[in-house]
Amino acid sequence: MPLSRRDFVDGALTLAAAALARGGFGGEPAAADPADGADDAIRVAVIGVNGQGSKHVAELLRTPGVRLVAVCDCDPGAYERLVAERFAEGTPPDYVADVRRLLDRKDVDAVTIATPNHWHAVMAVWAMQAGKDVYVEKPCSHNVEEGRVITQWARTLGRICQMGVQSRSMTGTREMMEFVKSGKVGPVKAAHAVCFRERRSIGLVDTPAPIPPGLDFDLWAGPAPKVVPIRSRLHYDWHWTHVTGNGDLGNQNPHEIDKCRWALGKHEFPRRVVSLGGRLGYVDNGDVANMQVTIYQWDDAVLVSDVRGLPVKTPVTYGLPGKHSLKGAAAVLYGTEGFVVCPNYHAAAAFDYDGHEIAKWDAGSYQQHFANFVKAVKSRRREDLHLDIEEGHLSSALAHLGNVSWALGRPAALDARPTLAASDPHVRASLDTFLTTLQENAVDVAATKFLLGRELVLDPATERSSDAEANALFGREYRRGYELPRV
Repeated sequence: MPLSRRDFVDGALTLAAAALARGGFGGEPAAADPADGADDAIRVAVIGVNGQGSKHVAELLRTPGVRLVAVCDCDPGAYERLVAERFAEGTPPDYVADVRRLLDRKDVDAVTIATPNHWHAVMAVWAMQAGKDVYVEKPCSHNVEEGRVITQWARTLGRICQMGVQSRSMTGTREMMEFVKSGKVGPVKAAHAVCFRERRSIGLVDTPAPIPPGLDFDLWAGPAPKVVPIRSRLHYDWHWTHVTGNGDLGNQNPHEIDKCRWALGKHEFPRRVVSLGGRLGYVDNGDVANMQVTIYQWDDAVLVSDVRGLPVKTPVTYGLPGKHSLKGAAAVLYGTEGFVVCPNYHAAAAFDYDGHEIAKWDAGSYQQHFANFVKAVKSRRREDLHLDIEEGHLSSALAHLGNVSWALGRPAALDARPTLAASDPHVRASLDTFLTTLQENAVDVAATKFLLGRELVLDPATERSSDAEANALFGREYRRGYELPRV
């Protein structure tokens, strides 16, 4: 892609028109050149394999109807270590360092994206403009605006685009949701999205992170400033700085937020959002919250995201009957007649409010979500997707809205409370036990600030806030050559 972004967009739209004329881009796939080795398999490339992408490789290799033709990563060491070694007795997929070179290839029908978050939207849009269908990891975006832009491009170009929240396709979770939607626990009007995963300090250094041998840092930075971050390591710890990541609210909790929003039946932004917490308990090179409660309020429903990166020493039950203490990542869905606890991506159990179990589920695998993507790529029906990009955008944006509220917050005492939904028992339960965890870890606000976030008032129709400062944080500045194309 030596062309400018504008030239590339114009060219992509011209290609889209031509593809529509010959049956591609939303119609039947265009006939492949026999020289390309045409068959019924979807030819897929994985972009980014240093983390979740290595699972993409493993799952795609066992997904029927898929041929893994290439792997793209700006770190050749990641390819050698995590991909090439799988094929000691066979031919590995091609290695491509530059995503722009990968997207030039005509033998790639679809891509899966598992890069750092700051790359997700730009890469997804570039891929769709190049005629590829896209599976993009959660969060599909790095900020509030990007998910809507990806959705607009998917609709404009007729591409299939799915977000990688694997529980959407797991048998146990889907059966549980059918049970909930049938009214067996009554209408669900409240939910908890929980991430109780200890995140240790990434350390405090005053030197740039060492660059792995051969890594192209210009490509790694992409849309972000080309500045080597100050921290002990480059890989993975990008989650804990706002320039490239979104903290655990945007890392782990989109999985749980998505289940909660699905159960609540909400397909639009909430009316109000507020978040509180901080990077508490240690001083390091991270700058996103490790302890954070976020409250989302619709006209008739409330969702609470509860992220705790410090050790949870006293079991948290949120007042549920029986021994339902929460660990790891989980979701709790509250109906008027009962509740459902989802302790992982594939299992769940339903109870009445006397604590009696009334149903349970436990089935599913990561591969099912990739198989669902392949099914939709072949059918050209986005309705076949279990998590179409628009729904993925909504779940991702909830995380980003919480981070915007928190970023605009003011220093406060550990027991500070927002006024939003202050009387709601689910909100009170979160905030009470959250304070207990802070106290048990001897958090000192003089050393690490606790922020009480600004309450955001939102218009679901425009996906904007009434607060100009908040709206300014709904997007980002893009480095020249890596701008997000707009429809």
